[in-house]
Amino acid sequence: MPPGILTLAADKVTLSPANTGFILICSALVMVMTPGLAFFYGGMVRVKSVLNMLMMSFISLGIVTILWVLYGFGLTFGTDKGSLIGWDGDFAGLSGIGLTELWGSTTIPIYVFAAFQLMFAIITPALISGALADRVKFTAWALFITLWVTVVYFPVAHWVWAEGGWLFELEVIDFAGGTAVHINAGAAALGVILVVGKRIGFKKDPMRPHSLPLVMLGAGLLWFGWFGFNAGSWLGNDDGIGAVAFVNTQVATAAAMLGWLAYEKIRHGSFTTLGAASGAVAGLVAITPACGSVSPLGAIAIGVIAGVLCALAVGLKYKFGYDDSLDVVGVHLVGGVVGSLLIGLFATGGVQSEAKGLFYGGGLDQLGKQAIGVAAVLVYSLVVSFILAKVIDLVMGFRVSEDEEISGVDQAAHAETAYDFTGAGGGSVARTAAIPATGGATAEPNGPAGKQGKTKKVDA
Repeated sequence: MPPGILTLAADKVTLSPANTGFILICSALVMVMTPGLAFFYGGMVRVKSVLNMLMMSFISLGIVTILWVLYGFGLTFGTDKGSLIGWDGDFAGLSGIGLTELWGSTTIPIYVFAAFQLMFAIITPALISGALADRVKFTAWALFITLWVTVVYFPVAHWVWAEGGWLFELEVIDFAGGTAVHINAGAAALGVILVVGKRIGFKKDPMRPHSLPLVMLGAGLLWFGWFGFNAGSWLGNDDGIGAVAFVNTQVATAAAMLGWLAYEKIRHGSFTTLGAASGAVAGLVAITPACGSVSPLGAIAIGVIAGVLCALAVGLKYKFGYDDSLDVVGVHLVGGVVGSLLIGLFATGGVQSEAKGLFYGGGLDQLGKQAIGVAAVLVYSLVVSFILAKVIDLVMGFRVSEDEEISGVDQAAHAETAYDFTGAGGGSVARTAAIPATGGATAEPNGPAGKQGKTKKVDA
């Protein structure tokens, strides 16, 4: 994602109402992705954890927004300090910015750029939550988000996207977040999993999605919002590059969905709705870093490769014994790595930059740069996330009690249930045992027999 398109000193850059409106719309689209992610994850968990899963995404909207205004934008996109972090006092509290002050050499105001980037910062920690379904304290999760975006996301985003950031200066290509968002979140998920441990009953009890329609709805919202995520990342709509990113997003997502389903059919004999949704998300992840550097044909290749490899990767948790509840590692980490590295093969040199991949005569140079970016973000996020989770676990405990996990995190953390099956509210159901006309006794649900008119409350 470029911070700005360089212009000659003699050129006078003016605010573009069209580009400003376009990026504001893209910002809103990216914001919708976080509720979409909540629904996607929420449908994949069991009934007793739905609300908690939704809240783990929604709380990111609250926490990260405030941190971004206070200091996050300044740390990420302020004046570079040693190629590792930024800072600008005018960005603290967004208090020293003029209404029409432009971002760099772009034609959009700083406020618009800050709003757009905020939505990326919000969804990135929310992605991690899927790996921790059913078993973590909500307060511990909220504290983890606060610490993680501060010491992991803000610095990494600076490395990748800000002028002076060391990966930016190395010319690592990440159009919209393959490293800064997806590898970052996927590696963090693995780090926290290693601290929190497995769910009770992992590999023993059935843990099937409770609502596949909800999963499909969430995937659809993610797909829709991703056009803002990718096409908006050029920060303008004047030269056609945003349009290429838009087309590549659609093409790669479609190809990945087909690739995942084909693998599923060959491997398991069925085309599943969960596979279609997961394949689409894998394609969205993989094309994110590459959508501004490849052709639509390259996007098809990236999509198919990502769909198949991510489908393979989600089974690794059973082989290696880590409980990645909703396949954040298998989809986001693996998909981000695949998309970032394949830039080194499929970059055409005719879209975002002049950098060419191996298949277009560029040799291995760009592939080497991409590998450095992938490795740096993966290792940093994995190690620091593990340390943060370990500290939180030692101080306050990261995981709910065994009883709370078995009964459901919804009741323990939120005192609510997602569904009322009685119509009476409150998550409980009143049942009355009927006495046959003959005077004989019938068994009362969960209670003794033969007590006419006795009412028993049973947890729904």
